[in-house]
Amino acid sequence: MLSWVAALAGAAIAIVSGPRPVAGAFVLDRLLRYAFIFPVGLMGLWAALGHIAFPLWAAQAIGWQTSPFQLEVGVANLGIAFAGLYAAFRSFEARLATNLVLACFLIGAGIGHIGDIVGAGDFAPGNAGPIFFTDLLTPTAIFLLLWFSRPRAEEREAVPRRTPARREG
Repeated sequence: MLSWVAALAGAAIAIVSGPRPVAGAFVLDRLLRYAFIFPVGLMGLWAALGHIAFPLWAAQAIGWQTSPFQLEVGVANLGIAFAGLYAAFRSFEARLATNLVLACFLIGAGIGHIGDIVGAGDFAPGNAGPIFFTDLLTPTAIFLLLWFSRPRAEEREAVPRRTPARREG
């Protein structure tokens, strides 16, 4: 939850100190930038650190036993973190691709949390607490921001498409 507070604060500071008049596209870009920096990038690094360096603590917070799969979860979080930090400063397409991976991972984790809550009665803070909600809401919120910031048809037509040069002979 704090990562979203940081993202909104960072975006607000960037918007207030940004160009005037404030364009809607600029607001959306800064909201997306800071969402990719904090809830995706830095939280991904935090999750990676937890699962890789402190697997016992991470497992206990979730209500699990430690598992070799935590290394895999940690490395997946690390990849998502780096992609998020990259996407923060890149194109719509980079942001969309990163959020597709993030959504598969986090929404899948959210579904797993539901299974643990219903099937095993696991109400541990790392399973049924704020992480459950951010697993579902973070990629959803980013998809909404991407939807509103998507390039319109006239914008796509105005930009020439780059294709590789063909070789002769």
